Amino acid sequence: MRVLLTGSAGFVGTAVARHLEDRGDEVLRIDAMSEAAHRGAPAPDGTRRLDVRDAASWVRLLEGVDVVCHQAAVVGVETSAADLALYAGNNDLGTAALLGAMAESGCSRLVLASSMVVYGEGHYRCERHGPCPPTGRSAEDLAAGRFDHQCPRCGSDLVVETVDEDARLLPRSGYAASKVAQEHYAAAWARLVGGGVVALRYHNVYGPGMPRDTPYSGVAAMFRSSIERGDRPQVFEDGLQQRDFVHVDDVARANLAAIDAVGSSAPFTAFNVASGHPIGIAEVAVMVSAGRVVPEVTGEYRAGDIRHIVASPERARRELGFVASVLPEVGLSAFATAPLRG
Repeated sequence: MRVLLTGSAGFVGTAVARHLEDRGDEVLRIDAMSEAAHRGAPAPDGTRRLDVRDAASWVRLLEGVDVVCHQAAVVGVETSAADLALYAGNNDLGTAALLGAMAESGCSRLVLASSMVVYGEGHYRCERHGPCPPTGRSAEDLAAGRFDHQCPRCGSDLVVETVDEDARLLPRSGYAASKVAQEHYAAAWARLVGGGVVALRYHNVYGPGMPRDTPYSGVAAMFRSSIERGDRPQVFEDGLQQRDFVHVDDVARANLAAIDAVGSSAPFTAFNVASGHPIGIAEVAVMVSAGRVVPEVTGEYRAGDIRHIVASPERARRELGFVASVLPEVGLSAFATAPLRG
């Protein structure tokens, strides 16, 4: 199979390319090598340096391509409203340009890297009153250390539940809005051209080769960087906020399963890519510290942070045959000494 892989020099893209080539696929590697993501590093051997927004270049490159695996994106959490154009220009316009070129070239199968951020907050329930959408956490509650969402009827703390792919999409940042837009553009394209799209909603990806101290770093890498500077990892709130951490090799395996499946059923299908084993952030910090330092649970907070987001991996298991193989307690402990990208 001939696969065009955007973002091929990135953290996830590198793992996807390796897994594809290990099984004998031909990979056409494409990466813009942006300064924010790569800090001036040279493009890896065999990589074509190309901005995804350069639509005129794509049609020629797509000749003979069986499927596109689209990992390229500007990521992170914006610090001001001025960053909105950055996400829209790269993620939304870039995806639209690629889709237009695919339609012109006749390539009709796409695997799209999406994200858990499309959901916003997770799902919650009150033990007395059942399912209960969170209404937000007040500044007064956060300042007082009351971090859990509360039932508006009885005031009790809500219990987190898993989020499946049919959940309402409620982006809470410019980056999240751009990922929702990518999915919508891809779904519209699939209907227009009779194509097939699989969108993979990654949860917290970690593993060897993860970038350190950039907008592309995740919290596990940030904890590692703190330790290597001689600082204690700083954990916000009470450290009990839950996330799902999925190893980068499992993410690559999910991409291969999606590449094999795309176009065989519905025009557009989204899948959570998660371990299925949620974990508290303070526990993550302890595992990554590996006894070298004691993480500090600060009680500090950021008003826009999500309390919990826990995924259901059931659809991916049922329809893609994908089950994560690396448990967080194993992978995060190994990550304590894994090499990072500079």
